[in-house]
Amino acid sequence: MITIDNQEQLIKNGGTRLNRKARKLALRSLESALNAVDPKQIMKSKLSLKESKLKVNGYSFDLKKFRNVYVIGGGKASGPMAEALERILGKRITAGFVNIPQSNKHKTKIIKLHEASHPIPDQTGVKGTQRMLEIAEQAKKEDLVICLVSGGGSSLMPLPRDGISITDKKNITKVLLKSGATINEINTVRKHISYFKGGWLAKRAHPATILNLILSDVVGDQLGFIASGPTIPDSTTFSGAIKVLKRYALWDKAPTSIKRVLSDGEKGLIPETPKANDKVFKRVYNVVVGNNRSASLAVCESLKSAELNTLLLTSTLEGEARHAGATLASIAREVSVSGNPVPKLAGIVAGGETTVTVTGKGLGGRNQEIVLAAALKLGDVDGVVIASLSTDGVDGPTDAAGAIADGKTLVRAAEMGLSAEEILAENDSYNFFSKLGDLIFTGPTGTNVNDISVIVVV
Repeated sequence: MITIDNQEQLIKNGGTRLNRKARKLALRSLESALNAVDPKQIMKSKLSLKESKLKVNGYSFDLKKFRNVYVIGGGKASGPMAEALERILGKRITAGFVNIPQSNKHKTKIIKLHEASHPIPDQTGVKGTQRMLEIAEQAKKEDLVICLVSGGGSSLMPLPRDGISITDKKNITKVLLKSGATINEINTVRKHISYFKGGWLAKRAHPATILNLILSDVVGDQLGFIASGPTIPDSTTFSGAIKVLKRYALWDKAPTSIKRVLSDGEKGLIPETPKANDKVFKRVYNVVVGNNRSASLAVCESLKSAELNTLLLTSTLEGEARHAGATLASIAREVSVSGNPVPKLAGIVAGGETTVTVTGKGLGGRNQEIVLAAALKLGDVDGVVIASLSTDGVDGPTDAAGAIADGKTLVRAAEMGLSAEEILAENDSYNFFSKLGDLIFTGPTGTNVNDISVIVVV
């Protein structure tokens, strides 16, 4: 079971009876979300094996008809997904190789779990991806290749196109992550400097049958952008990748090798990523086994069970984190004053993935920035709480999953001599909430379906 490690202290920090109650409800609902999208439970609930038939989401694969079953993939949740799949299929798996984050705690006997770097790719990840590609390319028409894909797969499955070094790929990844670009924009670039993403894996594995099991970390489950869509027809282009870099003033700063590949691709000198009309996708089956909506609905169910009037506001929240936080605070205040859009006792849930355009020199993540921006707009009210966390347990480049705030947060901060406005300007939300003791800690959860924010008004 996944838990919030410091939940008891976070509740105590509420100060008042109503704030403590609201904090408890918010934190327990977030725990419900994490456990609802636990990869092992998802795999167990979505896949079934009866005699020789593997069934998932209406598809049925008779394993007797396949000579070999190979397993490959990568992502933050791919370790537990591989462990669960091995328990289901056992010795029916011929071989497997999966790239996973460092500090892995999962164990498999047949599928090799290979640790690599995230969110910045490294040479270890390249070696693992090369091994996966070897497995895919040896697969024949009579073989089944099962891919396990989850958020983080773009960084964990790097394979730069010819002439691009892993150092160049690291550099462009770093600046893109800080630019404020959306995950779709970032992955548009990643696809076009890779020989694995953007449908290339499907092309390399053809004519084998591919079953791609996906734990989605992309808003709206746009398949082509989850782990940069290694088995999905690519709708983006070299020209689009160049436009992304220019949009965020990164083209002139990009490594020469990357600019050369993208420019050559735009001119038609090197092949585009595989598109929807390519025959290689005829034997590819892509199945989303879990997503943000699953987690958001679990939060709602937890709040309903506590007899709160509950609303799922969205599971597709995007935009600047600080703007999202201000909006959530305005909704919380409206509920407190007028009972709209739901009367209190109220619980409102918003899932998705925001972005942070880093302009300061501080430390933080998008969820911590959401909550800091919300705290600035909440006002001195009692019984109103906003909490937000990343479902993978790692919010930005920090060891915290997220943060929690209430109407007394700014009062406490002022008593400690902290200026929330100045700290937000420096993107230093981590140190702000660290001093208040209001960071949420779960450790790496082994799952990843974006972020969850919850408003509780009691």
